[in-house]
Amino acid sequence: MATTRSGFGLRARLRTHWPLLAVLGIALVGLERVVTEHWREGSAAFAVAMLLAAGLRLALPPDRVGLLAVRGRHADALVYGAFGLAVLLLALTITRGSLTIS
Repeated sequence: MATTRSGFGLRARLRTHWPLLAVLGIALVGLERVVTEHWREGSAAFAVAMLLAAGLRLALPPDRVGLLAVRGRHADALVYGAFGLAVLLLALTITRGSLTIS
């Protein structure tokens, strides 16, 4: 009979890494939008993913944040938030052009 330790099962891993999976899911949706030539929508989705990462990094305790924790709590939130705001402002202010070269 095989027994598993409660800290190493799939449920425990998902409980720890769901914040990263949520951020990656939104970022992948953004990447899909960029690839299908909707680059403004895609970059805005990527910015939302970074802002979500900043919010989750501040809101979640250290044992639940998973792989979103790279540096200290405030440093991570500052970097994620600044990058998300910069990308969002760029996506919203650039109104002409496309990614295709004609």
